[in-house]
Amino acid sequence: MSTIKKIKRLFLFDGLGALLTAFLVGVVLPQFETAFGMPTNILALLSKLALVLAAYSLTCSVFVGASWRIYLKLIAIANLLYCLLTLSLLYLNFSSLQTLGLLYFLGEIGIIGVLVFIEFRMALRN
Repeated sequence: MSTIKKIKRLFLFDGLGALLTAFLVGVVLPQFETAFGMPTNILALLSKLALVLAAYSLTCSVFVGASWRIYLKLIAIANLLYCLLTLSLLYLNFSSLQTLGLLYFLGEIGIIGVLVFIEFRMALRN
């Protein structure tokens, strides 16, 4: 498989994951706010950000070409910033968070963190 095909698959995986995050954080978690403890306005913000990241990655999965490295670095940085924002929001809302909410968001950060590692590794490869 060519490198471009691998990169397009990585963008597709990233985009589909971001869509899943947007759905879970924007639709599912608000239905169970008391079980998770994160305020709905924060969930809406995270969901909207995930949709933006999904649109970017899915667009790249179709159109990225020879200059793919810069686009992959950009989504890796954006994903890292999403994780840092989520960590900050966990800290700021810690008193209202339930164990389930803390576990969900730490799990999400962990999964995205692995993806960021893979994206940076691919982008920096010779």
